[in-house]
Amino acid sequence: MDNKLKQPSAFVFEKQGYIILLIGIAFIIVGFALMSGGGSDDPKVFNPEIFSFRRITLAPIVVMIGFGIEIYAIMRKPKN
Repeated sequence: MDNKLKQPSAFVFEKQGYIILLIGIAFIIVGFALMSGGGSDDPKVFNPEIFSFRRITLAPIVVMIGFGIEIYAIMRKPKN
């Protein structure tokens, strides 16, 4: 009889899963980079640029999309 046991993979995810994880991490990094800046060099001077659309709306949406991609990459079923 030819009973070969299937060897478990050393990796948790398949190649496509890791690619999706890296895409999600990239989205999160870009989102946090969009949030940065807008400060003032002089602490006595207020800079209203800190409340721009990019920092208040766009950056958190990009970060949440990144976290959604991460959740999808972890929860998806392999094609086996």
